[in-house]
Amino acid sequence: MSSLRNPVTSGHPQARISDVARRAGVSVGTVSNVLNRPHIVADPTRQLVHDAIEQLGFVPNASARQLRAGASRTAGVLVLDISNPFFMEVARGIEDRLIEDGLTMILSSSDGDPGREQMILDTFAQQRLRGVLLTPSQRTVDHLERLTDQGTDVVFLDHRPRAKGFASVVTDDAAGGRTAVAHLLSLGHRRIGFVNGPLSLQQCRARQTGARRAIRAAGGAAELVEQQVETLDAAGGEAGMARLLAGNPDVTAVFCVNDLVALGAMRHARACGLALPEELSVIGYDDVSFAGELAVPLTSVRQPTYQLGWSAADLLLTEAAPRPVVFQPELVVRSSTGPASRRGERSEPRLSTTGGGALE
Repeated sequence: MSSLRNPVTSGHPQARISDVARRAGVSVGTVSNVLNRPHIVADPTRQLVHDAIEQLGFVPNASARQLRAGASRTAGVLVLDISNPFFMEVARGIEDRLIEDGLTMILSSSDGDPGREQMILDTFAQQRLRGVLLTPSQRTVDHLERLTDQGTDVVFLDHRPRAKGFASVVTDDAAGGRTAVAHLLSLGHRRIGFVNGPLSLQQCRARQTGARRAIRAAGGAAELVEQQVETLDAAGGEAGMARLLAGNPDVTAVFCVNDLVALGAMRHARACGLALPEELSVIGYDDVSFAGELAVPLTSVRQPTYQLGWSAADLLLTEAAPRPVVFQPELVVRSSTGPASRRGERSEPRLSTTGGGALE
């Protein structure tokens, strides 16, 4: 894992734990395990690490290790938005798994701001935490070196890292996006709106990919009209639905990138006098706790939120090598989706985008 249970510092000014990992051809986490939990590392791998340590003259600093041990009962968790019920449910899974091993957590949100994200990660590094679970704000994260060099475990949450050597726990969002739109197609909808979030977020891009695949699978018989919003909350959903319907009044169903956006979209649809689902179907994503409690219960693509968090924390605590864990989403059908109405029928469906970028 690109992560380590105990920080170890070098007794040689040019030899760090990352240098050992690079020389041995393993992750930083594996080096840490060799130093601190050798019994869980295979003999050939352990020998590679010992050879690299000897070649580089790397010497673990015992005093630094003791300092780490005194502060190693806490893990840092950094997500996009702790006000989003999805992340709160994930955090509960993390917390329950950490508590099993006697750890607690510090929970922060980046608000999708790279500067804020870096500040929080720098603070985590100063506190020499047991590990960090991270949902990054951008496609790449360039400021993790300080954490990994001091031997801090890093696990990506709800994000597939592009760099090698990191563990991750995700849901197959492309499959989820396809499932959502395929459900609407099965109900007879042929002109479908998609209220999506910033494409700088991997989750939004993946759900877009899945939605477009479902449209293509319909063989040219359906149309996807895309509308981007900047904020993944109810206010963003209201604004996105307003723009979508203003330009496309004949849309009969809308897929929203998450349940909070769907909540705002439904609110705007009702304000326009549209009956749900008789005149407009709406489907969300995540299946957070409130989805089934709305006046019109929301059809949603369920992510196993608690399991995502629990599994991420378990990787942090138990895995000797980095690996991806991928969960499959599940469609939960409720009252917000129904058969297509005749409102806005058109004879020549087409594939189009509004603020969503070119088709892939």
